[in-house]
Amino acid sequence: MRIHIATDHAGLDFSRHLVEHLGAQGHEVVDHGPTSYDPLDDYPAFIIRAALAVARDQAAGVETLGVVFGGSGNGEQIAANKVKGIRAALVWNLSTAQLARQHNDANVISIGARQHTLEEATALIDAFVAEPFSFDPRHERRIAQLAEYEADGAIAAGEHTPGVTSADA
Repeated sequence: MRIHIATDHAGLDFSRHLVEHLGAQGHEVVDHGPTSYDPLDDYPAFIIRAALAVARDQAAGVETLGVVFGGSGNGEQIAANKVKGIRAALVWNLSTAQLARQHNDANVISIGARQHTLEEATALIDAFVAEPFSFDPRHERRIAQLAEYEADGAIAAGEHTPGVTSADA
């Protein structure tokens, strides 16, 4: 699998470790930066480049995921989710890492590098990469609604979402 990673200065040590760790597992790792420490760097450009690469790869049929991280992971998740086709989830424990894939078919995860040890973050990433999407119809339906909204700003109110209309969006 191809795994795109990106960070800011807060996660630089994590990224170096991940390139080695994921590569040793047989994954093709693409590091979107940064490559050197700069306490004033701005994460959006790094994160968006990684998210764009995930979206492009998936559109081309390449098996791929993304991992982004920064101090808290919040801004990185927001930045990744600005890219069409990306479903980025902020994860903080094994359950959220697994459910991000299983229920949401998340294609990017975001982790707070200042919130976890290197070992904890690595375990979260390994759990995310290993977990498949469930293909449960209710999850597929919800993801389709998100994709519809992303594509045209509308969302169909299904029989399982009482009271929700396009006007509510």
